[in-house]
Amino acid sequence: MKSHKIVKQKFWDLPDTIDCSIPQATEAITPEEREELKVSVKLFICEADLSSIKDAVDKACQALAVSQLDSVIIAPPALPEEESQTLANLQPAWRELEGLVQSHKIATIGTSDLDKELLEQLYNWAQVKPSSNQVNLASCCVMPPDLTAFAKEFDIQLLTHNDPKELITAASFQEAVQESTQDLKVADWRLEWVLRYSIIVKSRGIIKAKGYLVHAKRSSL
Repeated sequence: MKSHKIVKQKFWDLPDTIDCSIPQATEAITPEEREELKVSVKLFICEADLSSIKDAVDKACQALAVSQLDSVIIAPPALPEEESQTLANLQPAWRELEGLVQSHKIATIGTSDLDKELLEQLYNWAQVKPSSNQVNLASCCVMPPDLTAFAKEFDIQLLTHNDPKELITAASFQEAVQESTQDLKVADWRLEWVLRYSIIVKSRGIIKAKGYLVHAKRSSL
């Protein structure tokens, strides 16, 4: 990922939050072309505050000048090595996503790195069913047969990815902030979420534009 630059200013002039976008020529989507484009998002949650999910979706819609995202895939916060993902861990974030589907801010929602057992548990529990599940290429060279069979039976699209567990580490983010600012106590800022979007031309299956939004919050003054 390219590093982003933050305009230099004195510490006492900084707001309570920093919204960053990687400099990239991305035009807002016009109403005339909206039907021809698919807006897909993967949201990496770095903090447990689930209100950040709605915040991230709202900011993506605002940045791209759309009223609805076609697809959102959620990547929950990374767990300690000794812990495994559970349905209980997924449910709060999924409820937030379901609310955004019901309010027509998102059309479809998907998951990331769920095995067949956990995907089935989520599917059976959820009111709004997952439309997709991403599988990390580093964890398997071939899709597990049981996962493939379940996804086919319930019309869940299986996708692949090679994202690291943490798209941006706290240390990397603080380093980027430190390089771009003066008189800033970087330890006072924590990364809340990173959103990656892709704008795809439906008829041609090509990516018209892609980019990132990053959100950080100051924890103390």
